[in-house]
Amino acid sequence: MNISEILFWFLTALAILSALMVVFSRNPVHSVLWLICVFVAISGHYILLNAQFLAIVNLIVYAGAIMVLFLFVIMLMNMNTDSEPQKNKWLKMAGTIAGGTLLLVLVAALKNSELRFQNVEMSQGNIGLIHHLGKVLFTDYVVPFEISSVLFLSAMVGAVVIGKKD
Repeated sequence: MNISEILFWFLTALAILSALMVVFSRNPVHSVLWLICVFVAISGHYILLNAQFLAIVNLIVYAGAIMVLFLFVIMLMNMNTDSEPQKNKWLKMAGTIAGGTLLLVLVAALKNSELRFQNVEMSQGNIGLIHHLGKVLFTDYVVPFEISSVLFLSAMVGAVVIGKKD
């Protein structure tokens, strides 16, 4: 085993463990912190696949901005044991059945897929590099890129206008 395989399995174990801790953690703030760990592990996988831009965007947007937003919402809700809704045993059973059915469908779908025999190119090639992404964005997809930039600019101006006091 080389270092990239060891790192891959470490990041995979970290992502799975952190995702389980998101689900099973009793404290919502701890769940958000575990979800940040999941996003960091996924960014590590992006780096192993030579997609540095996706790794950085994942860290900035999801582990940064979205998780801060989730944390603020959770803290503003001021949840405690008195305001927590009571759990219904029928809902737990229905959730377990639905999750098991989803797992069964996913296993059946992956069993017949042909992708399990293909290897991923790791640390080779230049597909995920920022230089080539920028070249494609400003040559082949320049019109949709500029339209999206105007859309984002108008959204920022609209947010400032809505948030501005009279």
